[in-house]
Amino acid sequence: MSDLLDDPQPGQNMPEFTVTEISGEVKRTLEGSFGRIRVRGEVGRVFKARSGHLYYDIKDDRNVLACTTWKGQVASLSVVPEEGLEVVVTGRLTAFGAQSKYNLNVDEVAVAGQGALMALLEKRKKQLEAEGLFAPERKRPLPYLPQIIGVITSPQGAVIRDILHRLRDRFPRKVLIWPVAVQGANCAPEVARAIDGFNQLTPGGALPRPDLLIVARGGGSIEDLWGFNEEIVARAAAASQIPLISAVGHETDTTLIDFVSDRRAPTPTAAAEMAVPVRLELLAWTGEQGARLSRAASDAVQRRAQRLRDLSRALPGKDSLLSEPRQRFDRVAEKLDGALMTGVQRRRLRLTELSAPLRPASLRALVAARRDRLAHLGSRLSPRALDREIAAQGDRLTRLSDRLHNAHTSRVDRLRQQLEATDRLRIQLSYKATLARGYAVVRDDQGTLLTTRAEAAKAAALQIEFADGMLDTGAAPAKPASKPKQTPPEQGSLF
Repeated sequence: MSDLLDDPQPGQNMPEFTVTEISGEVKRTLEGSFGRIRVRGEVGRVFKARSGHLYYDIKDDRNVLACTTWKGQVASLSVVPEEGLEVVVTGRLTAFGAQSKYNLNVDEVAVAGQGALMALLEKRKKQLEAEGLFAPERKRPLPYLPQIIGVITSPQGAVIRDILHRLRDRFPRKVLIWPVAVQGANCAPEVARAIDGFNQLTPGGALPRPDLLIVARGGGSIEDLWGFNEEIVARAAAASQIPLISAVGHETDTTLIDFVSDRRAPTPTAAAEMAVPVRLELLAWTGEQGARLSRAASDAVQRRAQRLRDLSRALPGKDSLLSEPRQRFDRVAEKLDGALMTGVQRRRLRLTELSAPLRPASLRALVAARRDRLAHLGSRLSPRALDREIAAQGDRLTRLSDRLHNAHTSRVDRLRQQLEATDRLRIQLSYKATLARGYAVVRDDQGTLLTTRAEAAKAAALQIEFADGMLDTGAAPAKPASKPKQTPPEQGSLF
């Protein structure tokens, strides 16, 4: 009895909680006490899950705070956390009871001070430089006079007006403008898409591909220009197949796109000056070169005319040139008569020598010898050899004729069999075979095929074709039977 009346041990009357209840109380306490907060620290481990969620740590010299940015929030971040970067993050503190952990759901990230931004910029610059994206040999020369210029900038503001005004003053060209945000979270992805979009255009298409690109923005702080320091913009500019001029900020402003572009302009107006020459200067230079060409051609003609006159004075006169040939001609003419007489005598002597052996007796002997040889050859000619050749060719012609007849007979039989098979197939596929199974083809008194009940009701008379003949119905007079149209089954009406 004493045990039953003893006081309970200290603490036994305290309330009991379930694990879920205590986790819920902790979660409500954290979210209620802190709400939306800002935390400054250095970014530690960064991990991006396959689902698109971003997990990272914010730390100082003693503690670590786990942070989470969900997939839908990542796109709105102005700065993506990178390990070692000092940032100020904004979000809501919450607890995860399943693992007895708490973390900060971050929806906004800002770099903590300009020094951190410069450190991040220097880190990216070294990385891209190590990959060779700044190499001078990668730079492409700008076209001397581009036909089409693509400008990537904000459609509002003084930048685009300055570029268009400068191009119009120097050398008017066609300009395609791709509007983009030039600061904020949307700046980097829109500029990268614009560079890639211009490169995807077809040269000479409905929307032609530019010959030169200008990426332009007015001056501002490093935070305002930070979109042009993003890695996605630098890589898009480096991958561009179209020569690109970077004109971001004023002369003292430097961004990553300036290092990877083919040319850097200190201002947007200077970019327009780099893009095209001055038309009036070109016209003046062309006129000057034309005048120089005319003077050079005139001087060359005059020099050659003077040279010709100088050379003509050094030539001898016509009489001195022809005196020696005249003398040679006179000497040869004096020798011509004697040479002709000598030639005739020499040829007459030769003719006498050749005709001496020719006598009538020798000619008759030569003719007799040739006649005997001809008779001997004629005796050897016999028609028997020709008869044998004719007989052999006749036998060969007979054999070829027999082979041709057999081949013709075989081909005709084969074609007849194919024709019979095709005719059997035609009969099988004809709608006549369908009629034999109890179907019928219905036409009106004009012979038009009827496929619906409404058409049959309108007809004055009907012609019904069965397998064994035609049946006329209705009040219309009978018409001479005509051969029905051979309509395939799929085009007729069968009942």
